[in-house]
Amino acid sequence: MTISPSSPPQQQETKKHKHSSRRHKNKHTHVTINEKTPLVPKKQRAHSSEFNGASMSGAIMNLSTTIIGAGIMALPATMKVLGLGLGIIVIVLVGVLSEATVRILLKYSKQGGSDSYAGLMDDAFGDFGKKVLESCVVINNLGVLVIYMIILGDVVAGSSANGVHHPGLLEGWFGPHWWTGRVFVLLVTTIGVFVPLASLKRMDSLSVTSSLAVALAVVFLLILAGISLFTAVPVLVTAYICHFNVHSIGNELENPALIEPIVQISLVLCTLVYIMTSFFGFVLFGDSTMGDILSNFDSDLGVPFSIELNDIVRVSYALHLMLVFPLVFYALRLNADGLFFGSSQIPLESDNKRFASISAGLLLVIYLGANFIPSAWDAFQFTGATAAVCIGFIFPASIAIRDVHGIATRRDKMLAVLMIGLAVFANVIAIYSDAYALFKKKPSPTA
Repeated sequence: MTISPSSPPQQQETKKHKHSSRRHKNKHTHVTINEKTPLVPKKQRAHSSEFNGASMSGAIMNLSTTIIGAGIMALPATMKVLGLGLGIIVIVLVGVLSEATVRILLKYSKQGGSDSYAGLMDDAFGDFGKKVLESCVVINNLGVLVIYMIILGDVVAGSSANGVHHPGLLEGWFGPHWWTGRVFVLLVTTIGVFVPLASLKRMDSLSVTSSLAVALAVVFLLILAGISLFTAVPVLVTAYICHFNVHSIGNELENPALIEPIVQISLVLCTLVYIMTSFFGFVLFGDSTMGDILSNFDSDLGVPFSIELNDIVRVSYALHLMLVFPLVFYALRLNADGLFFGSSQIPLESDNKRFASISAGLLLVIYLGANFIPSAWDAFQFTGATAAVCIGFIFPASIAIRDVHGIATRRDKMLAVLMIGLAVFANVIAIYSDAYALFKKKPSPTA
């Protein structure tokens, strides 16, 4: 092909970014960047020639699994405090607010060319904002995964509290042995289940396990509803935290524009699961509903096959947590890498040594935490709840108020102020109630 000498030279339109990884380096490509530009170009999204983009259904399952975690077990007790009517209204309200916060993140990501939550915080608040976000994700996800591991230990190996021993599934089936103990069970779970799942480098690889995790949550819901036919605010505020995985899921989509409907579908799906679980759990146990409804499934339910149904509920929930684990761990590892190895020029998925060492170190911390901090609920309710509220509400709202690109509407800023107020209120309540419960457990020194 011959180009006429009289033809004008091809002009190049580029957009400057603070990060070299986001500059368009092809001098012979005409690039137009606007709000419809994908977060990550298709060629950069593909990690190999065989990967042409994640499916919409797989992305919905991954995001839904990120949302539905251990918190689902506390929702029936929230209904006991708020009442069914008000409880359902609050669940729906928090779901709507969560959708609004994710919409803010996506809106500013497109405008600023950020392909991650951390990059968006860097764009709005500089390196300090990026490090604060990464620290919050590490604290939140590390706490969540330690709690997951503790719950798995309680369900499978059993637990003891106030001099009372609650046998786990293995002890109930086979009797007390060294191999039914907590340390061994969690070691086998970590090596046999979590190490292989934690080694996956692409979010779409987890879509099958995410589908199983959602299905197991539905199994729990169906059993709860069937048994019932036979016979509080901080929790709700943190029930929809999925913001740290939205960008990762969107980056792998064949069509990144689908991320907004994916978020909406996932939130609707999780809201329905939350409402039905809360309703049937409260109807079943009434005023006897415990803070962790799983604890209600260790006695006779007064229905046929009660023992078998108890085991099915506990097994399905244990499997559900195992399948949720890698999704939360994915974001934990990514943000831990950014926090401690932010200056590295090699992407994490391309540096096998760094990838393996970070994964192994985090898994070791989680394993040790679950074995030597068996009452981690109190400790991580302080750190986890505070970090989760920052991730889900305070940081997105702050980005809208900061408005470095001048695209926020009056409605956006009013909503941002409302969300920060709600988050601060929820944090104050959570910290006060946790501190009150903690000090109430301690005997008085003058007694």
